[in-house]
Amino acid sequence: MAKKDYKALAAGIIEKAGGAGNIASVTHCMTRLRLVLRDKSKFDTDAVKQVPGVLNVIIQNGEYQVVIGQDVPDVYAEAIKIDGIKAGGSVEDAEAAAKDLAQDHGNIGNAILSFIGGTFSPIIPVLVAGGLTGAVLSLLTNVFGVSAESGTYTIIYAINQATFYFLPIFIGFSAAARLKSNGFLGAFLGAVLLYSSINGAEGLDFFGIPVQAISYNSTVFPVILGVLFMSVVYKFLQKHIPVFLKTIVVPLVTILITVPVTLIVLGPIGNTMGTWLADGVYALYQAVPALAVMIIGITTPLMVFFGMNNATYPVVFALLAAVGSDPLVCTGMAPANVAVGGACLAAALLSDKVEEKSVSVSAGITALCGITEPVIYTVALTNFKRFICAFVGGGVAGVIGGILGIKFYTWGGDGIFRIPSMINPAGLDISFWGFLICAAIAFVVSAIGSYAVTSADEKA
Repeated sequence: MAKKDYKALAAGIIEKAGGAGNIASVTHCMTRLRLVLRDKSKFDTDAVKQVPGVLNVIIQNGEYQVVIGQDVPDVYAEAIKIDGIKAGGSVEDAEAAAKDLAQDHGNIGNAILSFIGGTFSPIIPVLVAGGLTGAVLSLLTNVFGVSAESGTYTIIYAINQATFYFLPIFIGFSAAARLKSNGFLGAFLGAVLLYSSINGAEGLDFFGIPVQAISYNSTVFPVILGVLFMSVVYKFLQKHIPVFLKTIVVPLVTILITVPVTLIVLGPIGNTMGTWLADGVYALYQAVPALAVMIIGITTPLMVFFGMNNATYPVVFALLAAVGSDPLVCTGMAPANVAVGGACLAAALLSDKVEEKSVSVSAGITALCGITEPVIYTVALTNFKRFICAFVGGGVAGVIGGILGIKFYTWGGDGIFRIPSMINPAGLDISFWGFLICAAIAFVVSAIGSYAVTSADEKA
């Protein structure tokens, strides 16, 4: 699943603001990248607004504020890597944040999706590396004859299993950092949930209050709810505890309050949420598999466009935990990304301009690998008919994938890099071969459609 290109976003803003030499300093609040300029006449407001990922530009108190949303820390991190940029760090502006978040999200539902997506994005490399080791194991045992009793198998198996067993720790850190809380305390909470005497333990109580026996390994929602509560406690204590006591009191009291509340209340709620989500999604898939996967295939480019694709991760992990595979989300998204690449590469064939052809080829290849933003924000939007062709290609592939019953067995890459994730640990089956068929169909349908509509436009 593709993530935003923060480097390109930062570079685009700086360029339209007059270049690094025109930036006296840069800071950020929760939602805005704030620039102090040397020559204000070099700032092209309209051009900055057109940079993909920029929501608005506000000029206030001599400061040029570029509204980005909650991803702004990531954009800031890339901006200060540019030579000549003076970093000013983070500043507080609760009023601006509240106003921007209301515009950015519109409602609490979108805000939740943004938080979940922002939590999972930083840990994608871990998930990819750990997940694909499952495919490596399958190849080693089924193709190369490596024994499941060997040390080689044991080590690679440990890499794969540790990734998901300790998932609450990774999520705990990332969620806390997303909330501008203490990431290490978030990881600490995840580690406590996984501790051997707590994780899945029967008969526990806390001052006489019973603690439900829950296996927290590979879960998502319990630690997220726990970190949300922890963040409130942490920030309250940070604000009210005297400075000379903060180092000792704040972390101690935060964890002593958060852990029992999570184990007694929030953990069971989160576990139930995950179970209900998995059961509901799987029931939908079982009822109308072809239609369900088709909808994912059609809507994937739109989810990427609106930044909602990363918010599907909890669904994937809920399915993997409940039924051992994902027959719906990732199996629909991967061919859809290939479809976007097909539409883009077809458009490249028709372009007479060297620069346009170069951009289209580069973006198309990137899309085949699962990173579709360059296509969606540049090539596709210049001709919406191409975008529609990508919808069609993804939808057709989704129908076929649903009929064939292909499944996603472990976490991995996206686009064509999802192929190893379709390898059944028991050996190659319809999921592997079916995915190759679906990806090929998505590419061909989208490419032919894009070629046709672009040709018609050019003839007109």
